[in-house]
Amino acid sequence: MTRERWDAADRARTAEHDRRAVTYHYDVGNDFFELFLDQRMVYSCAYYPTGTETLDQAQEAKLDYICRKLRLKPGERMLDIGSGWGGLIMYAAEHYGVETVGVTLSQRQLEFVRGRIAAAGLEKRCRVELCHYRDVARLGMFDKISSVGMFEHVGIAKLPQYFKSAWRVLKPGGLFMNHGIGYTHERSVLQRKLLAPITNRWNFTLRYVFPNGELPGIETVLKAADESGFEIRDVENLREHYVRTLRGWVANLEANHDAAVRVGGETMFRVWQFYMAGSAYFFENGYSSLYQVVLAKQHEDGHLDLPLTRAYLYQQ
Repeated sequence: MTRERWDAADRARTAEHDRRAVTYHYDVGNDFFELFLDQRMVYSCAYYPTGTETLDQAQEAKLDYICRKLRLKPGERMLDIGSGWGGLIMYAAEHYGVETVGVTLSQRQLEFVRGRIAAAGLEKRCRVELCHYRDVARLGMFDKISSVGMFEHVGIAKLPQYFKSAWRVLKPGGLFMNHGIGYTHERSVLQRKLLAPITNRWNFTLRYVFPNGELPGIETVLKAADESGFEIRDVENLREHYVRTLRGWVANLEANHDAAVRVGGETMFRVWQFYMAGSAYFFENGYSSLYQVVLAKQHEDGHLDLPLTRAYLYQQ
């Protein structure tokens, strides 16, 4: 494995291979991501309620939006699969009074998040573990589960296992919010729409930025979730929000060009500039989408303690 190019010959998707792929994506270093992300280091689509928010404001709005979708309550236990730099688990613990556990495969993220949790004095309510999604059962049961910008690493063939792993550790009556990128249409439809540029860009992404990434259509995601036992409660497409997010990241990266070059060199700067600018183009033109899907695990009698409307989603 080199920084310049990922050797994609091994497609076994074992836990060790997943760890290597995630490490490849994040081993550019925390100091590189700090150059273009917001202050909380949230590396996923932000949420712009009015369209006038700064990147920092929009990422905080996204964290709160997820907490409202999960209907978090003080004293609940929440799992975040693929917790990144800890923005969501820290926000939920601090603002919603829940006990949060994040899991990551990146040693660098683990060390970074543990330092932030300690600095914020949240050790009693918030922690992060080095753990594969297939092994989360060792962490116990949870009232709520989130997964933000992680399932793109899972692979379409492994989606049933991914959703089943979450289902097993979610208490009856609990909610699972899955936030991830997918094709707006399945590949058969995309083949009739600008196939060569899509294929070329995705091959570039797999080789230099996002090894073993795989984007499903939303119908594939929902089918896998349904067959794992979940009830589908809400589906929202935030692709326009990702256009704004990516443009904000590109602007920040370009404004910090010299620092980025010192961290990783001119080639890495240009690779990430192209990757994020190209992603913004594909979201803007409808080839990619960002789906938030809220899933529920029914009680044995089918009961769910949920409101009759979704008005709570828009009440701060």
